[in-house]
Amino acid sequence: MIKTVIFDMDGVIVDTEPVHSYAYFQHFAELNIDVSKDMFTSFMGNSTRNTFQKLKELFPIDGEVEELIQRKRTLFNDAFDNKEDLYLIEGVEKLIRDLHQNGMQLILASSAAKVTIDRVFKRFDLHQYFAHIVSGEDFPHSKPHPAIFEYAASLSTAEKENCIVIEDSTNGIRAAKAAELFCVGYDSENSKLQDLSLADVVVQSLSELSFETISNY
Repeated sequence: MIKTVIFDMDGVIVDTEPVHSYAYFQHFAELNIDVSKDMFTSFMGNSTRNTFQKLKELFPIDGEVEELIQRKRTLFNDAFDNKEDLYLIEGVEKLIRDLHQNGMQLILASSAAKVTIDRVFKRFDLHQYFAHIVSGEDFPHSKPHPAIFEYAASLSTAEKENCIVIEDSTNGIRAAKAAELFCVGYDSENSKLQDLSLADVVVQSLSELSFETISNY
C-alpha cells in the first residue's frame, strides 16, 4: 500500500514554467546566445546550475555559473512577483488535501531552488501539508540522475516500494525510475513535448488521482 507521495513542483503543483521560460529567454538575449525551443525543452527537469553548466559547454558565455544563476534568479523573481495569473495546477490542491487528510505522507522533490520553492509554498500556503521539502540545488546532478528521488524516498516513513512519484517531465520520470520508484506521469498541456513512456501510469488530469486510487497502486 502506498504511504508516501513524492511530488515534483513545476508543472505538477504550480505552473511556473512560463515564468521560468520568460526569465531564461530574457537572460539568453542578454547573453546574446541563440537557444532553440527544442534545446530549452531538453533542459526541463534540470536545476538552473546544471542548465548553465551545459550552456557554457555549448556557447561562449562569459561569467561564472554562480553569476549566471543569480542573474536568472533576479529575472525570475521580478517576473514571479509581478505575474498575477500564477496559479496552482487544476486539481492539485484538492488532491494534496485529500492525501494529507487521510494520513498520506507528502514530500516535495523539485529541481527548483529553495528560494523559489519557498515563494511558491508561501504564496499558496502549502507548507502545512508537506513533511519534507527537497531542492535540486542540494545535489551536484539534476534529474534524470536519481539522487534527488533517492534522498526523498529515504525521508519517507515507509519503504521504497510504498512510495510513488508524480512527475510531468522526461527527465523527472527517468530519475524516478532510476531510483526504482513507482511513477505517475502527468500528461499536461505543458508536457506535450515530454516523453512519459517510462511512467508506470499516465493521467491526463490530476483529478484522476485521489487517496483511494493512489493507495491501490
